[in-house]
Amino acid sequence: MSISYDEFKRLDIRVGVVLKAESIAGKSKIMKAIVDIGGEKRELIVGGAEYYKPEEMVGRKVVVLANLEPKNIAGVRSHGMLLAADVDGKPYWLTVDGDAPAGSKVR
Repeated sequence: MSISYDEFKRLDIRVGVVLKAESIAGKSKIMKAIVDIGGEKRELIVGGAEYYKPEEMVGRKVVVLANLEPKNIAGVRSHGMLLAADVDGKPYWLTVDGDAPAGSKVR
């Protein structure tokens, strides 16, 4: 299925920096993270906790879909999504190299 360029432009994709990440009691596949998306800090649910420890996420420059409709997951209101390549169910986080600051638009 194809989308138009106008539909693509509706996506708010930004550079984010993971400031904090922590396990969620009773959950083995997800964790909670605080991500700076440029002048705003968002709480997000992040998959892949069976592959990555929370401390491995802190400081990463990631790619975030910032205008995803918020959803309550495991008692946390997640407002966005980290983008990843999926290889046999394991996420490989899309990251940013260089000096692009948090909040930089991805296009």
